[in-house]
Amino acid sequence: MAKGYWVSVYPAISDPEKLTAYDKLAGPAVQAGGGRVLSRLLSLGGRVVAHEAGLTQRVILIEFDNFEQAVAAYESEAYQKALVALPDGFERDFRIVEGID
Repeated sequence: MAKGYWVSVYPAISDPEKLTAYDKLAGPAVQAGGGRVLSRLLSLGGRVVAHEAGLTQRVILIEFDNFEQAVAAYESEAYQKALVALPDGFERDFRIVEGID
């Protein structure tokens, strides 16, 4: 069975410190949903080489055992509470994608 992935790219963050409340809620929600953080590049650290239109802002890659689990984790009550904590002043491109089996 193909794995599922959350891919989050933040092209614009006006105040990274304001994401703290979201991070505190999202981390446990992702873990409870079976997610494993594979890569986390924050604007203050981590290595990245950006090509074409790539940005070096915050990028998060999370793996789930399957696509359905990834969708269910996003729709969970715990993660929905985390979304409410997202502050104004940022852009996020968020996708749930199915891996290749």
